[in-house]
Formats: sequence, C-alpha cells, structure tokens
Amino acid sequence: MLACDVCGQPLPAEAEGRYPQRTHPDRRPRCPLCAAAAPGCDELRRQVEAIPQEPGPAGPECPLCGEAAGRELEAHVRARHGHLLGAPGTDMENVEQLYECPMCSLTCTNIQILQEHVDLHLEEQSFSEGGNIRDLELAQQLQMEEDKQQRSEEEKREREEFKKLQRQYGLDNSGGYKQQFLKNMEREVDRGRMQPFEYHKRKADMMECLAFGVDDGRTKTSGVIEALCKYYQNENKDVRHVWLSTGVDHFHSSLGDRGWGCGYRNFQMLLSSLLQNSLYNDCLKDTTLIPSIPKIQSMIEDAWREGFDPHGASHFNNRLHGSKAWIGASEIYSLLTSLRIKCQIIDFHKPTGPMGTHPRLFEWVLHYYSTDNEGGAKVVCTSKPPIYLQHQGHSRIIVGIEERKNKTLCLLLFDPGCPSQEMQKLLKQNSDGTGLKLLQKFVGSLKKKQYQIVAVDGVLSLEEKAARCHASQVLTSEKIP
Repeated sequence: MLACDVCGQPLPAEAEGRYPQRTHPDRRPRCPLCAAAAPGCDELRRQVEAIPQEPGPAGPECPLCGEAAGRELEAHVRARHGHLLGAPGTDMENVEQLYECPMCSLTCTNIQILQEHVDLHLEEQSFSEGGNIRDLELAQQLQMEEDKQQRSEEEKREREEFKKLQRQYGLDNSGGYKQQFLKNMEREVDRGRMQPFEYHKRKADMMECLAFGVDDGRTKTSGVIEALCKYYQNENKDVRHVWLSTGVDHFHSSLGDRGWGCGYRNFQMLLSSLLQNSLYNDCLKDTTLIPSIPKIQSMIEDAWREGFDPHGASHFNNRLHGSKAWIGASEIYSLLTSLRIKCQIIDFHKPTGPMGTHPRLFEWVLHYYSTDNEGGAKVVCTSKPPIYLQHQGHSRIIVGIEERKNKTLCLLLFDPGCPSQEMQKLLKQNSDGTGLKLLQKFVGSLKKKQYQIVAVDGVLSLEEKAARCHASQVLTSEKIP
C-alpha cells in the first residue's frame, strides 16, 4: 500500500510513480502537520485545512519549516510548501518537480535534462581549461619566437656595428696604406681625374718609398713656422705674446691614408721638429728621414715587442702593418719611449670650464711653452717640440700658443686634415692673416669631453727607458684632477 511520506495516510494505487521524491519510503503521502496518513492528495489537503490553528507564544509555527505563521498558517503552508499539497484547484499529479542546476541555478523539470545540462557545464569547463592551456602554450611559443627573432636581430645589428667599427678603425682586414692608395688611384683614373701614365708613375714611386720605408713628401709643407714668426712680428696687433715650436713641417693625409692616418701624420710632424733639434740626434740616429706610414706601423710593433703597452698591443692583436688601424696617444707614447725620447701623457678627462670647455688644457700648454722662455719679446721661437693632441675620432699637433692683450689664450694647431694648398697660403709674404684662422683655436673651440696630450721633454737613458717600459705595463697616463 502506498502512503504519503509527510502524513502517512494511505494513497490510491494510481498515485504511485507520480512524485517519487515526495513519498515516504512506504510510498504513502503523510500530512505535514500531524503525520497522519491520507488516502490521497485531495484528502491530504482537506486534512491540513481542518487542523485547528492554536497560537503559541509567537503564533502557530509551521510544522514543516518551524517558521511562525500566526493566523495565516494555511496560507503559509500553501505559499511555502505548496509543492507538497499541490496548487489550489489542482491535483498533485499536475504539479511538476523542479530541479535547480548547482552551477548556474537554472531550473529544470526533469532529472535527465538536469544531468544533460550539468554535463554541458562540465564539457564547457573542460574545453575552457584545455583552451586556456593551449592559449598559454601558444602565447609562450609566440613569445619565444619573438624573443628569438629579437635576439637574432640584435646579434645581426651588433655584428654590423662591430664590422662598422672595424672598418672605421681599420681592423677589417681590408688592406692597409698600399691597397688603399692603389684603389683610390684606380678610382681617380675611372673618373677621369688622373691619366693612366700618371697612375703608373705614382704607383712606381709609392712602391719605391715603401721599399725604403720613407715618406714620399708629396703631402709635406715646410716653412710655415718661419712664416708665422714673421707675421706675428710685423702684422698682428692683438697678440701680446706668442710662443712657437721649433720648425715643424706639415703633413696631410694622402690617397693611401685618407680617413684613418691622422695619428701617423701627426707623428711625422712631431718627428720633423725633433730631427731639427740636436738634443735628439743620438735617439734618432737610425731615423734620419721621415718614415712612411707602413714604416711607422712597423716601428710601433717593434715597441710592442720590447714590452711597451701590452694592453694596447692586444687591442690591435699585436699587428698594425698592412692595416688601416687608427692609433692614438698610447701608441705615440710607446713609440717615442722606445726611441729613448722622454715624454708623458697628460689626460684632461673632463671639462674644467663653463659650457664644456677645457681652460686648464690651455693653461698647461702656456706653461709648457713659457717655461724657460719668459721675457719681453713678443714672438718667441722656442726649442720646445710640438705637442700631440688627441680627442675622440681625431688628433692634431699643437705648434704654439698666443696670449692676447685681453688675457685670452689661443692654440695654434697643425691639422693633418688640412690640405697643403691651404697651408701654402700661409707662406705668402703679403698674407693678411686670414689663413691663420685655420690654425687658431680659442677656449670655446675645444669642447670634446676628453683630451689627451703627449708632450716631449728630453732624452731617456737606457735604465730610464727600461723603467718606463715596465711602468707602461701598469699605467701610462697621469690624470689632471
């Protein structure tokens, strides 16, 4: 016999299977108030309606949920628990069981529908999680590919920059003075600027000079210092004093070293002055003529082999000859010291004046020239050798300094980038001084971050040379604070 699971009253046989979730284990509907069994749902409803409403302290309580219902117990049961009684005017068999989805709260009327609905949730979640994993893997893969491409581009850019620096500093194994000289002459012939017979003549002259290791003298301009001495004595009214180095020949770059040979040309200028000073005759007894650039490269390599500046030598892989490698103050120092010529490097490593200027550099040069040469003469042709001046990307030679009536200082520089045609204008007796602007550099004209100078000051003994060779392996530069 089927009974109500709420009130225990027996149910008719046709009620079986309609509401399986609402029946007692003995399958009979029971009254939710008194637990009495009812033969059917209509009888169960009438039984609930006939129950007297006895108010308690807070009014009658619902026997199903325990909530105080007051005098409206019947209405409360119908409103809150109507699924047990059925809606007014309907039978229990017409009331549908509702199932709520635990994931989205959607109400379903069938347990199978609910199961299918929940399965869809689980499949969607699984797909989403799998999609997230695949998306993450794809993002990681794309990032790795992007990083790889970026590294590849950076490495390519670094290689190009390195090759550019190698070409700039002559370390790209593209040949040296000889190869560039021939290549540039061939280009001049192709452009119609040089006749074939001149090409062959100059090639033969170059090969002969290289064989003897001497400069061909084609870029040399002599007599400029003497012309300057006469000009300052007779013409210039703004200068109070001027000090000039011993006669210095000017050398400028040629077809064979254009773009990289300034350091070598400056050494030639410095050497031209030393060769005219008897104090250095013993040091230069094996160097009576101005050496060619390839010969200077070999001389620097000889200094390295003696032990001078091993760090600098390693930068060039201990090889200069046959290359277009730039040289600087350290290589000039090593070469001069190997010849027993006393010199020092002074490093002006930061500006000492307003707007990035270097007034202390000018003061040092003035002290160098004026020491032992003080007096009332306006023009002083000293025995001081010129000063090698280096900065980033270029080097020049200081051949003198002006002290103006307004106390300002002005350096006089020989620049290897200045062609001989311009330098020769200074040799004219009727010069009005306009050509002098090529040489003059005031304090406001030198604004590089750092400058180095190499200054010659006498001769070294063999012991002093050995000591300096050892010292150069540690430190070759004195810094001005």
